[in-house]
Amino acid sequence: MRNEKSKMLAEAGVMIALSQILSYVKVFQMPQGGSITIASMVPIIFFSLIWGGKKGILASVTYGILQFALGGEGILNPLSILLDYLLAFGVLGVAGFFPKNITGAITGTSVAVLLRYFFHFLSGWLVFYMYAPEGVAPWIYSLSYNSYMLVELVISVVVITIIYKPLINKLK
Repeated sequence: MRNEKSKMLAEAGVMIALSQILSYVKVFQMPQGGSITIASMVPIIFFSLIWGGKKGILASVTYGILQFALGGEGILNPLSILLDYLLAFGVLGVAGFFPKNITGAITGTSVAVLLRYFFHFLSGWLVFYMYAPEGVAPWIYSLSYNSYMLVELVISVVVITIIYKPLINKLK
């Protein structure tokens, strides 16, 4: 039991660090925060797929705190910290609640990243509404601004699809 906990904590630390490092490799940077990265969510999602949703959420929230601590962009108030860091990153762990097979991995990854998109959308609508161009409803602006997350979704699903079976087989 103790050995299993140590293994889980070590893997969480490695996956959080790997996600953080990959988040610095940006393909595209949005002007008011947010970016398209080289699969930065994949390590933390993969951890969740292996260890389950509860442990995945704990690791994902930790990753969100690290993201905030090491360069939280565009913080206007506590609501943006909650929505853009704790919840948006925390929901990546829900991937671990899906079945432990390739279909579950793809579905879990998709749901997790779409939930992250939803929390960034809420933040944009409720906190960053003042950036919406005149005549554009803030919710529409936020929906379109945060659509970079859909590119992140595609990248994450493609990478998870490629690495899932080989890595799971090695871990067995």
